[in-house]
Amino acid sequence: MTTLLFIAVAYLLGSLSFAVIVSRAMGLPDPRSFGSGNPGATNVLRTGRKAAAALTLLGDALKGWVAVALARMLAPQFGLTEEIALLCALAVFIGHLFPLFFRFQGGKGVATALGVLLGLNPWIGLACLATWLLMAKAFRISSLAALTTAALAPLYTGLLMGWGNTAITVLVIALLLVYRHKSNLIKLVTGQEGRIGSRS
Repeated sequence: MTTLLFIAVAYLLGSLSFAVIVSRAMGLPDPRSFGSGNPGATNVLRTGRKAAAALTLLGDALKGWVAVALARMLAPQFGLTEEIALLCALAVFIGHLFPLFFRFQGGKGVATALGVLLGLNPWIGLACLATWLLMAKAFRISSLAALTTAALAPLYTGLLMGWGNTAITVLVIALLLVYRHKSNLIKLVTGQEGRIGSRS
């Protein structure tokens, strides 16, 4: 029962879509109504409000980190194993993709995945962040940076932490992230994918 409670709280935390929350608070249009239609920092940036995009990125990443960090911190007090952090990592990520509070219309999970990875192992998170930044700077295409990072994240995890449950968890997150980017894959192949900072 305690395990289910941890997972439920992590999912509900993931269901807080900061793209929508920040946009409403700052009087901006709903990010699901323009551009890519994705409630994420990249789409919020299309409004030209860098502060709103930054807050969205920070909020979505922070909830991923908090879910994992809290699970790790509280697990011993409830007699739970380290594995609860992995379950909460998946739950908060799935909550972001399919948020209960926003009709299950969530984002693609890049920022939340980063927060989760930083919570699981800061070095993995930093390696993924560096990969995303390098790809984004080189090509200025957010989805390409995200997909490249998703492909490498399980490899980074395996090399740094071994090929156990953590690597499997990261692989599942990476596969879900790639799945959520399926429309972007088509646009990348056809040369129609937008660049970072472009307006709708």
